[in-house]
Amino acid sequence: MNRRDSLLAALVATIWGFNFVVIDWGMDGVPPLLFLAVRFALVIFPAAFFVSRPSAPWRTVVAVGVFMSIGQFGFLYVAMDAGMSPGLAALVLQAQVIFTILIAAGVLRERPTRRQILGVLLGSIGLAVVAFGRGGHVAVSAVLLCLLGALSWGIGNVVSRASGVTGGLSLTVWSATVVPVPLLALSLILDGTSEVADGLAGFGWQAGLSTVYTAGLASLVGYGIFNTLLARNPSASVVPWVLLAPVVAMGSAWALLGQRPNGPEMLGGAVLIVGVLVAMRPVRAVVPSVALRGHLVAAHND
Repeated sequence: MNRRDSLLAALVATIWGFNFVVIDWGMDGVPPLLFLAVRFALVIFPAAFFVSRPSAPWRTVVAVGVFMSIGQFGFLYVAMDAGMSPGLAALVLQAQVIFTILIAAGVLRERPTRRQILGVLLGSIGLAVVAFGRGGHVAVSAVLLCLLGALSWGIGNVVSRASGVTGGLSLTVWSATVVPVPLLALSLILDGTSEVADGLAGFGWQAGLSTVYTAGLASLVGYGIFNTLLARNPSASVVPWVLLAPVVAMGSAWALLGQRPNGPEMLGGAVLIVGVLVAMRPVRAVVPSVALRGHLVAAHND
């Protein structure tokens, strides 16, 4: 990845990290799947009227919507509603890095470099340290739900990469068209008609502002950039940048919600950042020695 793409990836990680606090702040009193359905309805309208359909078959568009939107965020929102804090949710969801690289290696034959593997391992160790430091009070079911969201995200990353679509915004908008109706149906089944009706009636300004952020910045801007980066860079070069999102999430949760990170959280966050830097460090080109260059020139002249 060049420097411009690296800066864009860091921007996406920042937007997505703060997104966890915004979701937690706005979802109070609204069923999680209904809240998510409203978010993606706002992603579609009015953007679908101004953004052309991506140059990809419908099965790819639907697959991205199912895995990267319904699966990832459906499991995430339910996990947070079940008690996952914003910082911990951001942390556990980053298991998608491992899932993406493994799936891409098997399906797309994208073999990560040794440096990228080392960076991901360091990042994973950092994630484990943070999880050990703050995860004991969280229900196992909530953690498993978040891990399922991470797996779904990883599959969606590989589908997006394999599609080769260069217009990340178009794929983001049009893949969202398959999201609201299934989520609303699931909410009606799981939460019941009366709770969905109460959630819609109580959808106030706080939920509205949260939805504008998650739909406008996190979905349209964030995924528009992210899908574009995946289309022109190997998955193993793009995805590890998202490891920075938990650091942003925990920092913003500390500043806004008073959730101060403890020692293991800060240590794990530091290791995580080091892992990202190692994975993202460009490989230096090997410059032949003078003697070797002379040998090559002589061989060419012969």
